Amino acid sequence: MTPNNGMIALMGSGELTATMVEVHKELLAKVQPLPRAVFLDTPAGFQLNADHLSRKAVAYFHDHVQQAMQIVSFKAKETTTPFDAEQAFHALREANYVLIGPGSPTYAIRNWQQTPIPEVLTRCVENGGCLVAASAAALTVGRFALPVYEIYKVGQDLHWVEGLNLLAHFGLNLVVVPHWNNAEGGTHDTRFCYMGATRFEKLQSFLPEDVTIFGLDEHTACVLDLEADEAVVRGIGRVTVRNRGVELTFAKGEHFPLGILRGGMAHLQRQPPAPPPVPDRFPSERMEDWSTVHTLETAFHAHLEGGDAKATASTLLELDRLIWQARQEGESEEFIAQAREVLRELIVSLGMELDARSKEPAVDSTALIASLLELRERFRRERKWEEADAVRECLRRADIVIEDTRDGPRWHMGA
Repeated sequence: MTPNNGMIALMGSGELTATMVEVHKELLAKVQPLPRAVFLDTPAGFQLNADHLSRKAVAYFHDHVQQAMQIVSFKAKETTTPFDAEQAFHALREANYVLIGPGSPTYAIRNWQQTPIPEVLTRCVENGGCLVAASAAALTVGRFALPVYEIYKVGQDLHWVEGLNLLAHFGLNLVVVPHWNNAEGGTHDTRFCYMGATRFEKLQSFLPEDVTIFGLDEHTACVLDLEADEAVVRGIGRVTVRNRGVELTFAKGEHFPLGILRGGMAHLQRQPPAPPPVPDRFPSERMEDWSTVHTLETAFHAHLEGGDAKATASTLLELDRLIWQARQEGESEEFIAQAREVLRELIVSLGMELDARSKEPAVDSTALIASLLELRERFRRERKWEEADAVRECLRRADIVIEDTRDGPRWHMGA
């Protein structure tokens, strides 16, 4: 088997959502002889929900991708025993499909340095396998990595850290920036992986001139096929390539030679499009980008945390209205499927909160339950049976029983 004939898939976000199901299937179909898929948990190893995220990945691959997946646990270099570490390294060496996702890029880099993991991941690709690096993991594979949490959350000065530079082995001198079109800030600019335009321009000036910036929109993948020496864009967004004052963008479905990522851009005469606008609170009645979805998602969690039952339910109803309107206006099925995935995840979050509050004394959830029943009835009228069942299930978890009668739904606390 000749070297350098595998694939590297870089994802801006959404690696475990409906948007990426077909992408994973397409990648797995190219892995020979048989896929041996693993999920490496290091980037989120410091999080209390790290094991939950790993199990979610396994369940997603089983239920949606129809592929078995093994968890490779290497949460921290200092606390992993030598025996457990060797088990993790062995499982990675046996794999030919490695998925790595959310968490902290700097934490992952720190725990992978001075271990066999970077070399094992490189060998996986060399031997015809596929490395899927999404979100935080995508930040780690280039020459430099953006310390997102340290700058955006902690307030450190703008800077880059040394990346693992796995891509250099394949002739790619890149920094990879996921969440390129992020709009979670609502009233402030969070494009360019939460940095915003002003800060990112300054960060860009810190990089050596020979480094190419590779930006990935959310819910978007770029598959680097090393054997074919080309890249293809999948998902619902675009990828952006910046080098020496030239910017190119490629939309979903477009192919381009890997030579462009190696700095071969100057001879191309493509006019770069204008950057996406900084979103207002509700930037568009149409869901042409993720601004409104992100705004509603953020508002939902804020209202839920603040205990505002009516406002929490209202955000779900508004998101449902936008999805319905988007379908009527001919938005893409991929986009609508992903928006519905967000809606279902919010319903599950609400169910978990209801479950927790049902165990607390003197909590009046009547208004919230009434709003959820209204949402369920809307789903039923629109024949959205999966969403309606999800609402019913989240209420059931809180020990709330729904009875459908001729006069409408009624509810009572379970025995």
